[in-house]
Parts: sequence; C-alpha cells; structure tokens
Amino acid sequence: MRFVRGHVAWMVATLLALVLLDAVSYELFFVLSLIGLLVVTELTAPFNVAPTWRRRLRWPILLGLAGFAIIVARRIVEILRPEVVPV
Repeated sequence: MRFVRGHVAWMVATLLALVLLDAVSYELFFVLSLIGLLVVTELTAPFNVAPTWRRRLRWPILLGLAGFAIIVARRIVEILRPEVVPV
C-alpha cells in the first residue's frame, strides 16, 4: 500500500503543479507520471526480499516506456522540417 499511496501522491502533486503552472497536457502528465512510477518503484524496493507483486510492475513500466518512445518520436517528427520527413 505504501507504493500505491506514494504513486498516487506523486500524480496528484504533478497534476497540481501543472495546473498552477498552466501547463496541463496529457503528454506531459503521462511522462511525469511515468517518472513518478519509476522513482516510487526504486524508493520502495525492499533490500532483502522481492515480493511477487513487484514482478508484475514490469509490464506497466514497459508499456509506459513504449508510450514515452511514441511521444518522443511524434515530437521529433513535429520538429523536423516537412522536407525531411514526408507526412
């Protein structure tokens, strides 16, 4: 439960910060939530024992990294000139 509370707190703080900075976007919230997932995963990792539920975190992390790669690829295509990358 510490993991879930930590990640929810991270996401709420992220959303609040984005609202206060007037920079709310789905992509930015997704990327910051993914960073929070990775940080909370590392901060709550036990030293001696690996609980079975932690193995199931691999799939959401892999899906998040795939989504991040898609976002980065879309941004790169937007930045490149239309002559370089045909749309």
